Order: sequence, then structure tokens, then C-alpha cells
Amino acid sequence: MAKKVAKVGVKKESGYLYFVDKQGDVSCAKMSRGKGRKAGKTKKVAKVGVKKESGYLYFIDKQGDIACAKMVRGGAKRKKKAKKKVVKKKAAKKKPAKKKAKKKVAKKKPAKKKAKKKTVKKKAKKKVAKKKPAKKKKAVKKKAKKK
Repeated sequence: MAKKVAKVGVKKESGYLYFVDKQGDVSCAKMSRGKGRKAGKTKKVAKVGVKKESGYLYFIDKQGDIACAKMVRGGAKRKKKAKKKVVKKKAAKKKPAKKKAKKKVAKKKPAKKKAKKKTVKKKAKKKVAKKKPAKKKKAVKKKAKKK
């Protein structure tokens, strides 16, 4: 569990993130919420100068004091590996069993399928509308005569 390192009594404001900085002092920064907003610059709230130990997480508790807790690392993966190592036991050596001769099984050939006749449907011929090129030629000839 967490233990108190130093009594500071910082009063927290909503919208700000309070933390213990690298120097061991209490600092705060404006929280960035939503798109477009950037986090504010950090400012020191109280100078304490706590000496930090590696492997511990330092934070500001509900009373505004500095507390620390041992960091948990690894999670479920490490627990599974530890269990596997404990569960494994040396098995007693057994005499090798005699091998039995395997019977050869003849493979059956797949039955031939009868070829199905494809039914060919006659396509109905589409009637193509023919254009009357004679009229176009006449129109061209008239234009030529006018010029």
C-alpha cells in the first residue's frame, strides 16, 4: 500500500494535474481536454525536495500530501511464467515401448463422375436499327452547293 513521505497540504483546483516533479517538489499543470487544446506550462506549488527511490511511484494523495507506492511491473505475463516454472516436475523414466508394425492401407481411387452435357441456349438476335445515311449525304451536298 501507499505510505506518506511528506505532509504538504496542497489544495487542489479542478482542471489541474498535480504531481511530484524530478526535484521532489509539488508541481501542477493545466490539463488538456479535447482537440486543439494544449497542456499548460508547469508551475511549482510547493518546494519539498523529497529524495526519490527507483521502483517507487510518487503522487499527491487526497489530503494534498506526497505519498509513494511500490511499482507493479509485468502484470499477468510474469505470473503465468512463474506458475509454469513451479508446475513443471521431472517425470519418471519409462522403458521404451515396442513399436508395432503398421499396416499399409490401400488408397481408394475417387469414383469417376459422369460428364454433364452443357445445354446451349440460342441467343435471340437483336434487331439493330439502321441509320439512314442518305439524308446525311443530302444535307452535306446542300451545304456544299450553298457555298
